[in-house]
Amino acid sequence: MLRINTRKIAFAGVIAALYAALTITLTFASYGPIQLRIAEVLCILPFFFPFSVWGLFVGCILANLLSPYQLDIVVGPIASLLAAISTMQIGKLGRERLSIKALACLPPVIFNAVFIGALIAFYAVSGGEAETFLSAFIINGLWVGLGQSIVLYALGLPLMIYLPKSQVFDRLSEIYR
Repeated sequence: MLRINTRKIAFAGVIAALYAALTITLTFASYGPIQLRIAEVLCILPFFFPFSVWGLFVGCILANLLSPYQLDIVVGPIASLLAAISTMQIGKLGRERLSIKALACLPPVIFNAVFIGALIAFYAVSGGEAETFLSAFIINGLWVGLGQSIVLYALGLPLMIYLPKSQVFDRLSEIYR
């Protein structure tokens, strides 16, 4: 059972603000078919801190208010929410093994590749045939998935390995309780 308290709500609020600020500050790399959304490194947090799921969800809503794709205000947060819940569930399998940490980086890659790839394809071929949409979806999904993979595996996985050994993690754990 997930206990909710003021600290967890504040913790999620800080994550939402950080996600939105990183995404908006790095706008040039955060939106479009080829994106390297650095804020996605925060998607590892539900592995350690389950209530951070809501911070990522709200942060994505705020960040996507500036997206060039209007539907991204809905589609992006749904993808983030599903990815964060999946990452949280993987964290329940154990937090020590490298293979579990690597697996926990995968949901944001998959959900964003599918949801955002489809969203971008929808806008790219508006009114096009199904075959055109499918081609655009595959291409955009692969690009989005590649960007997510770079962020999650080049930055997120090393952070998942290092963070629990750091004093920062100890302090975050105190705040999160």
